[in-house]
Amino acid sequence: MNKRPTKAIIPAAGFGTRFLPQTKAMPKEMMPLIDKPIIQYVVEELVAAGIQDIIIVGSSNKRAIEDHFDLPSEELLTNLRAGGEKKRPYIDLVETIANLANFVYVRQKGPYGNATPLLSAAHLVGDEPFIYTWADDFFSPEANATKQMIEVYEKYGGGVFACKRAEDDHEYTSYGFADGTDIDTGLIKMDKIVEKPGKADAPSALASVSGYLLPGKILEYIERGIANHKEGEFTFQPFVQDMIDDGHDFYAKEISNAQFYDTGNPLEYLKTTIDFGLAHPEFGENLRSYLRKKL
Repeated sequence: MNKRPTKAIIPAAGFGTRFLPQTKAMPKEMMPLIDKPIIQYVVEELVAAGIQDIIIVGSSNKRAIEDHFDLPSEELLTNLRAGGEKKRPYIDLVETIANLANFVYVRQKGPYGNATPLLSAAHLVGDEPFIYTWADDFFSPEANATKQMIEVYEKYGGGVFACKRAEDDHEYTSYGFADGTDIDTGLIKMDKIVEKPGKADAPSALASVSGYLLPGKILEYIERGIANHKEGEFTFQPFVQDMIDDGHDFYAKEISNAQFYDTGNPLEYLKTTIDFGLAHPEFGENLRSYLRKKL
């Protein structure tokens, strides 16, 4: 049987420059979607899929993330206790956040690129399969993209890329697209990922957008690769291709019954906030009514 992933790596060292000045003092991962920071939605999905250890690879300006997933301060608890029974649910809420998973924080060191967080956390992962996922783009939480990737892994083994089916022409020049053999509905055994091919040259409609289940073996490839890296962005995707060429299996999985959200730019963040607001059980209807009047 394939060893089930229990660890996840979340890169969180970026500066969020597209959101300045808001992100001058607050990590972009801590920007709110209604009543939770973005990163908490990602963490909750991982935990619901069975992930126990979450490694957040950050930098010196990301202390707020550590504080958020830590136990609440005594000052906050004293304030909530003073509010009596009506504030008791908030005490339970903030204590629950600290117990979601085992959190490990690592400082990122190395060249710019998405392979560097993997290098920074490699000593904590070893040869185990693991999840690598961003903190600013994700699929709708109820779909649990992590769980869907793990289901593919448990059936076929190998690595798994979470994908969305392209809907607009511009997406074909924004993402990498899976090329390979269809083995099931919305599932491709990959020969390669073709980066930003344009619609006419795209090998499929499955775009790799957010989240990966990676075999621990890839860390060996990355560690060898850093020795030869001289300049430019240091990315892990070329090492996936090296593994495929060496006979390792990778799959592109269309995440089903899900919407993809990218909160990494202001307009998409605003759209995501509206969607989450409309879906909120407490004030979604009032928001919908307000938007109708405004529009």
